[in-house]
Amino acid sequence: MEPATLIGSITLFVLAIFLGFELITKVPSMLHTPLMSGANAISGISVVGALLGANVAYDGGNTVVSGILAFVALTLAMINVVGGFAVTNRMLNMIAGKKRRG
Repeated sequence: MEPATLIGSITLFVLAIFLGFELITKVPSMLHTPLMSGANAISGISVVGALLGANVAYDGGNTVVSGILAFVALTLAMINVVGGFAVTNRMLNMIAGKKRRG
């Protein structure tokens, strides 16, 4: 990787960290859980990316390292997606319970 590309990538990564921190700290605590659970559920795009990355690496012939990395990426992405749906479902059940009682 060329130094200019590496510096640009690191700069973009650092800016994304600062932007993410600023956005998260500005969200009121009442909205934090619904927004995060929705974001986790939407992150199913990571699952597709892990599958595509595994396929590209497999076609390249480096199956041991690519298989391990693809499995780890796919596992973590699926935990994120399932957790997002579980938290969202729990919140919706809490809201539905209040509507029935009230």
